[in-house]
Amino acid sequence: MNWNELREAAREKLKGYCRVCPNCDGRACAGEVPGMGGTGTGASFKANIEALARYRLNLRTLHGAKNPDTTLTLFGKELSTPIIAAPMTGVSYNMGGALTERQFIGMIMSGARQAGTLGMSGDGGDPEYYNAGLEAIAAEGGHGIPVIKPREQQAIIERIRRAEEAGAPAVGVDVDGAGLVTMALFGQPVGPKTADELRELVSATRLPFIVKGIMTVDEAELAADAGAAAIVVSNHGGRILDHTPGAAEVLPAIARAVKGRVTILADGGVRSGADVLKLLALGADAVLVGRPLVIGAFGGGTEGVKFVLEKLTGELKQAMILTGCASLSDIDERVLRPYPGMEY
Repeated sequence: MNWNELREAAREKLKGYCRVCPNCDGRACAGEVPGMGGTGTGASFKANIEALARYRLNLRTLHGAKNPDTTLTLFGKELSTPIIAAPMTGVSYNMGGALTERQFIGMIMSGARQAGTLGMSGDGGDPEYYNAGLEAIAAEGGHGIPVIKPREQQAIIERIRRAEEAGAPAVGVDVDGAGLVTMALFGQPVGPKTADELRELVSATRLPFIVKGIMTVDEAELAADAGAAAIVVSNHGGRILDHTPGAAEVLPAIARAVKGRVTILADGGVRSGADVLKLLALGADAVLVGRPLVIGAFGGGTEGVKFVLEKLTGELKQAMILTGCASLSDIDERVLRPYPGMEY
């Protein structure tokens, strides 16, 4: 299996839904939601890519970082890489339906576990989406994290209970799904959460609680104050609100505000191990990857997902060698060279 073969196989199965572009930057699929694109003009999708591209890496080769260690402990799990599979659902209307929901999320969970990391599952208007994720997590011995849409409180709590029963090490809510078009298509009520509502959800479970979809310092602090164990800095892949900044633009300020109080995950535009290194240097503790794993699953099944995750991890290790980072804890702003006027 190689990357080009994987892409060609995926292109056939995703025909009409994802073009599997040589450069996955959101230009060809702008406005295709449902689908794989970004909402509206696609500016938010593109912003994720552009924000990462603005940073350069400082090449360093006079050091002893010859065999970098990419291991970490996250939510009580020992992982071999800081790269996690992002939650993705809606195979039929976003990806064309060549796979069933259960097949797809099973490939994500199994491929992630085999690559030494975690997968996340999602939620949606069809109950099958969340159910399939829980089944896949249970099948992998609880090695996965379900993420729930910002539904009515009791509906979320009921799904949290089921996540606990499935043996998940953590559970989350993607609050940035508050205006999701695809949920509206199913007549499912979702919306923003108040600080009190967030506290209620955090208190409703013994599991570490993750708040996905944080893009401002004030909301990062609110999530930390509410007792969240982790946040995901994310604009939902550019699929919710047009003209948002990219995750890499807002991550540094958020990390300065809440680093050490919560685990910081970042999600948006990751296409290489160098991108992973940049987000870690900007303050993330681990990184989510989404669209490349769709290519992996549709192009090569479980092995394809494992291949993509291991490919990204290999690229990360190579980038760590060439920036002088022997372990993940060595990765900081020293590896970055932003354009003039940028902050980190």
